[in-house]
Amino acid sequence: MTTTKRIVFIGAAGEMCRVAIERFAKAAGDGGWALELYDIRPELLHDFAAKLSAGTATVGSFDLFDGAALRNAIDSADLVVLGAGPYNRTAEPVMAACIEKKVPYLDLDDDEASTRAALALDAKAKAAGVPILICCGASPGYTNVMTADAARDMDVVERIDICWVTGDEGPVPFGRAVLDHAIRGFAGPCWTWEGGRAVQHQTFLENDVFDVGNSLGDAYRFYECAHPEAVTLPRRWPGADRIRVLGALDPPPTNGIMRGVAVAVQDNKITMDEAIDFVNDLLTDKTGSLKVWRHALSGLWGTIRRGEIGAVEVLKFMATSAAKKHPPFRGTNYVRVSGKRDGQPVVSVRRAPVSGPGTPWTTMASLTGSATAAFMLVAVDQLGEQAGVLAPEDWIDPETFYHALAATGGAPLHQVVEAVVTPSTAVTSRKVVSA
Repeated sequence: MTTTKRIVFIGAAGEMCRVAIERFAKAAGDGGWALELYDIRPELLHDFAAKLSAGTATVGSFDLFDGAALRNAIDSADLVVLGAGPYNRTAEPVMAACIEKKVPYLDLDDDEASTRAALALDAKAKAAGVPILICCGASPGYTNVMTADAARDMDVVERIDICWVTGDEGPVPFGRAVLDHAIRGFAGPCWTWEGGRAVQHQTFLENDVFDVGNSLGDAYRFYECAHPEAVTLPRRWPGADRIRVLGALDPPPTNGIMRGVAVAVQDNKITMDEAIDFVNDLLTDKTGSLKVWRHALSGLWGTIRRGEIGAVEVLKFMATSAAKKHPPFRGTNYVRVSGKRDGQPVVSVRRAPVSGPGTPWTTMASLTGSATAAFMLVAVDQLGEQAGVLAPEDWIDPETFYHALAATGGAPLHQVVEAVVTPSTAVTSRKVVSA
């Protein structure tokens, strides 16, 4: 007799969470699932729920900050998935309720501060015997798995560079919580791991160029940013000299614009609402506030002045934007781990080899949601095996995850991950997935 498993989704109407639900339902197969979709905008979910291909789906609404309502909704669930942001407000109350009710939890949190708060709950989660699975998206998440995979190619891990890039998705607005997080990520301090200890750097000012392949080429520039991988990975590799996260927006001039806007918010020259409205105006081919443009252009000029981008490329970008032309989406996740094997230097790279039109990864939501669905597929088979606050590198096998991501993304395995190891003799006898 098949036992129905209840999965409760909080924030189910969010774009990334909807992708995760849809792709999990498709990959999980028929029967055995009761998917409970909760959101403060339940009207967005009725048609969506009716089209899901696995089990039954119901729609509801409650305020997650109402403790009684939250505990009632998650009571006796087999898994709670939090897709509602911003995580620095939403994650802690839901995790606390799950620990109290002894219900497994999974999220796609990409906020540095809330990740630190989550790790502080580890002892309580272990005492309760509850798995709290954090950072289960693309970056963090997929990148954590690639890091653990690449690290197996060496005896000593010295440096870890984690890179993400996401591109133009056409004339569509982003959610306000997503843009709030993105804007905050382009200014202010960020934690990184340096010299065997946690230190603070200034977001965006440290940058590097990597050969990321994909459609991005062999010299793509990334900027250091605040991200959870630099918080969780040092627990696994505390002896590493450096663990940092670098991100970028595509096309490259967008980074300068976002930097200028973010600094203006940080300096209280504009409000966060003004910044979000401005960015969404640009995304949807509107002019944008002249007040905010002054700060955006200042940030763009800074990238030219520092030699991070050429004036000709900026002028082409401005002309294309004025003509309301959107380039094809380009994005990827890239991990570079450096260390030693048998005393000799080794560099091991894992990267997503494809993105854009004609592939499974055509938007940030498509990759993040597919990754979350893959984590869910593996998690529901492992519930009860571990307890505590766990990042992906703590609990999931890389090959198992890659196969799950291929299933949820509808992609062949060679489109999920590519391995490049230098020198090639450093590859261990285990099978390495490659294109």
